[in-house]
Amino acid sequence: MEFYNEKVVYENPLLSIKVFQSQRNNDLFINWHYHREIELLLVLTGELDVNIEDECVKLRTGDIALIGARQLHRDRSLSSPLNYIVLQFDLEQFIDQSSMPYMRFFSETKKPLSRANYIFQENEATRVEAAECIRSILHEVTDKQSGYELAVSMYIKKLLLLLIRNDSKKVLADREDFDRARLRSVIDYVEAHLTDRIQVEEVSKLANMSYYYFVKFFKKAIGMSFTEYVNYRKIKWAERILLTKDLSVSEVGDRIGMPNMAHFYKMFKKYNDCSPKQFQKKMLEWNRAEA
Repeated sequence: MEFYNEKVVYENPLLSIKVFQSQRNNDLFINWHYHREIELLLVLTGELDVNIEDECVKLRTGDIALIGARQLHRDRSLSSPLNYIVLQFDLEQFIDQSSMPYMRFFSETKKPLSRANYIFQENEATRVEAAECIRSILHEVTDKQSGYELAVSMYIKKLLLLLIRNDSKKVLADREDFDRARLRSVIDYVEAHLTDRIQVEEVSKLANMSYYYFVKFFKKAIGMSFTEYVNYRKIKWAERILLTKDLSVSEVGDRIGMPNMAHFYKMFKKYNDCSPKQFQKKMLEWNRAEA
């Protein structure tokens, strides 16, 4: 089976999404591919078969398909014309400190995200509400009125909320209750000590857990390892500094507790696909173009 890694290009570098409306006028088969972004397909008119790994989702007018990050998929249009909306977004860019505990619902550590498609298939009210969110995101990105980035972020989070609250089969997370209070002190500690070198041993004591139990508990609860989480939060802070402070890259690295430039560059590129300097340049160019 041949497949390719699709590179999703964002129009606005500050907004990690790509959304567009497309039309097909013939029977077309899109080959197997994957990308780091979560994808939602909304059929406006027509018929579309979507193969997601070993399952096939048949879409008709008004239907939605959910495809997880890096899930192999392909599709075939079955009617002419076919009108549909494609929404692709990098989930991590829309998760902040308050919503981080819900990252585990979409981490796909146990089940692929596409298993949640039953929500749209069996719950018409949820499907209609999600479709309206997708249309609204397209409208906001197309019109670009002041504050549209905030509106898009709001609609993305609403889509995530719809999935979480309507997951009656619990395919997004196991049935065990998540004790957020046990990790709240850890999350707060990380935010208060981003300039420091944060040791797992310290925070495991803060959570009143053994080292090994804490590592497993955090991974299960958050959807990423503790080290990954700390690096993620540091890079998010670095992005903010690069956009608001007149500091060199090395000074930013020092400010976020990553004085090793090789490590800082590696982590920054992991989450942004570019160096800190390139990120800053893209932001400045975008702001000038919008002015």
